[in-house]
This record gives sequence, C-alpha cells and structure tokens, in this order.
Amino acid sequence: MSAVNYKITEKIGLLDFLAKTFPDSSRTKLKSLLMHNISVDGRHVSQFDFPLQPGMVVEVHKTTYKGRFHFRNLDLLYEDDHLVVVNKHEGLLSYSKKSGDETVITNLNSYFDYMHQKCNAHIVHRLDRDTSGLMVVSKSKEVSRRFEEDWKGIVYDRAYVAVVWGALNPAQGIIRSWLTDGQYCVLSSPTDNGGKLAVTNYRTLRSNKHYSLLELVLDTGRRNQIRVHMREEKHPVVHDPMYGYKNDASPIDRMALHAYRLCFRHPVTGKDLRFETPVPAQFTRLLDL
Repeated sequence: MSAVNYKITEKIGLLDFLAKTFPDSSRTKLKSLLMHNISVDGRHVSQFDFPLQPGMVVEVHKTTYKGRFHFRNLDLLYEDDHLVVVNKHEGLLSYSKKSGDETVITNLNSYFDYMHQKCNAHIVHRLDRDTSGLMVVSKSKEVSRRFEEDWKGIVYDRAYVAVVWGALNPAQGIIRSWLTDGQYCVLSSPTDNGGKLAVTNYRTLRSNKHYSLLELVLDTGRRNQIRVHMREEKHPVVHDPMYGYKNDASPIDRMALHAYRLCFRHPVTGKDLRFETPVPAQFTRLLDL
C-alpha cells in the first residue's frame, strides 16, 4: 500500500490537520480515513483529536477505506455528510419494498454500515431498472424532503442520452402529452385526459441508417416518460422491453437509455454540484455500424 507523508510544522489536532490538507473532503470521509488509513510517526492513530506536534510525520495511505467496499452494479461518484451521487448500472432497481431485492438503497445502506456511518439511504428520485445513470440519494429524510418540496428549484439541469430506432424529423423538438398509469404500462394522450402533462425536449446528436443518438431534457419527470414519448413518435428506445419493438434486432444486450448529466444546488450547503458521465460505449458502437 503506497502512502503520502506530511511533516507537521505547527501544533494542531489530527482531524483539523486532515481537514486543512484535504479541504474538498467531508468530515465523514476524513473520519473514515482515521479508521484505517492514518499513521503518525509509524504508528496507526484513529483518535480524531490526537495532538500533532511540529516534527511529527503523518502518513496517509492512498488506498482508502471506501475503496475497499465492493459496490454491486453502481459507482459512488460523490459523498458528503448529507447525500451521495451514484452512477447506477443497468439491471439494478433503484428501490424496492420487497425484502431481499438488491437495489441502490440496499447497496448504500450496506456501505454506510461498513463505514460505521449512523445514517440510512433515502430515495430522492428513481431510474427504471433497465436505465443506467446518475442518481442522488440522501442520508436523511430531511434532505429528501427538501428535494421533494423544491425539485425544480434545486435540480437545474438533468439530461439523458438514448439510442432510438430511425431518425426523428425534425431532428430537434419538443414532445408533449398527458400520461396515465395503465394496468401494465403508462398510457399517453395528445390531449388533456385528466393525466399528468409530460414534456420532453430532444436533440439529435448522431444518426446512421438504423439508429439515432438523442439528448433528452425533461421539463417534467413522469414515470417512463422518455420511453413512452419515443414510442409515440414511432422511434422507440433500442431494446426497450416494454415500449420497444417486440422483435428488436439490435446487437445490444441492454436498453439504450442513460441519465448522463445531473446538476443541482446542494439543498444544505447551497454549493452548485455538476456531474456528467460518458455516453455508454454500447450506444456509440451502434452509431458506428
């Protein structure tokens, strides 16, 4: 295990030194470092107020405590004392009421337990099982409530990429319809039928003779919104098991929908946070055919 050494030049508590040395890390992360990754003059120290003296050497191991936890089907991109941002892989549920189901929430609760954090994961927004991409999950009901009460005020940019069949005409536009929950799927109406208004902005990024890669920005966040709107436009999302073609002949083993950009104002600190992930390689390979 490699490490970085820091020679102390002033009297300071160990946690205060770490906060000064790693200003972008939350106190939760710093306390995690203290659990397993800090040595002072060659001796492991986990006492947060350990008094450092000039001349002492603090050794910080590069292999972090978080890195030793094995996440299943998601990547932890950001964490502070109030929330986390993850990249969910396709095939993983966001949340389930059934005990025993593997979800984003059960993954994160296992991680919090492993890290000895006294908190639980709370859903803020969901992605369909077969959709991959960025999700924010809170560590308290209070933070989830703040998102719920002012979602549009907090989340100022949220975008997806999708590969759909064919080419949309026009290549850029807005889709509006009213969505209602049917017995087996979401139903769409071009006129107000008492359902919920759904508005999707789309822009074609690339096309070939079979497929188009779209960027999609939602004015509303309805269940299955993108998938239903693409079906209504007769350009369904590739490999969509519910709203796509029954005989989908695409050479891809997943639904081609990914939440790739998420930008929001932190509901506690007020800091602007921006996250963006690459377009999945499977999507771009379809456009190269």
